Amino acid sequence: MAEIRSENKKLSAGLYVVATPIGNLGDMSKRAQDILAAADMVACEDTRVTAKLMSAFLLKNTLIPYHEHNGATQRPKILAKIREGGAVVLVSDAGTPLISDPGYKLVEEAHAEGLKVVAIPGPSALIAALSLAGLPTNKFTFLGFPPNKSKARKDWFHEQQANTGTLVFYESAKRLPACLADGATVLGDRQAAVCRELTKKFEEVVKDDLFGLANRYASSGPPKGEIVVVIDGAPKSAPDAGLATEELDRALLIALEYMSVKSAAAFVADFLDVRRKQVYSRALTLSKE
Repeated sequence: MAEIRSENKKLSAGLYVVATPIGNLGDMSKRAQDILAAADMVACEDTRVTAKLMSAFLLKNTLIPYHEHNGATQRPKILAKIREGGAVVLVSDAGTPLISDPGYKLVEEAHAEGLKVVAIPGPSALIAALSLAGLPTNKFTFLGFPPNKSKARKDWFHEQQANTGTLVFYESAKRLPACLADGATVLGDRQAAVCRELTKKFEEVVKDDLFGLANRYASSGPPKGEIVVVIDGAPKSAPDAGLATEELDRALLIALEYMSVKSAAAFVADFLDVRRKQVYSRALTLSKE
């Protein structure tokens, strides 16, 4: 079979951060393929994984390992290659590099040296889970992986108790039941979703409150595959003594000069981090006055 190469001219010197499929090879963009083919070398989390991906698209290039264990020794070599005029690609085993992997140090040092860094965006389990979970996406916090031990994990959840944004994190299948149980103990009956095997044949999203999910996986046992957990944020506080009525009214009066009642209430509620229902009621009163 003929090797597929990029028709583009030689890439300019720089670090190219390339997203790769998280399961379905159909998600590999043409641009990502072109960059992988045209670069001078590809820095991989695991060269064996990337070699299989390259082979699936009939691509060839020089692969070098770059991961958390060899990063300190590999970064100077990669940066030197770029300084000499080379184009180096950075990929993880799956998804977008730097999302819960060590690539940020390489990007940080490239910026520090004034070298060009280019993003070739694409698949991300984090974003895919958010789009499927049916929970608020206007504000969210990505937490990486939770601690392995129950005590540390509960403390980890406690740190996010007041966070009103949606919480998103990765978890291993075998630890999922215990993790959900700890989450329910600390966060209560918040809505949550377990997103499994995203973009793959057995993709599944299971949504319930945390107690329901904890009971489900305690009974059925750990599921198979890659897991992303999405949990609703802390409920927003209603306007009370902590928020002076005059402060709320002042913000609403300014917003009402430029927006409808509904839009003004939504804007002020998000800005002051209070419940939209109570703000809307006050906005209605002010608009009539």
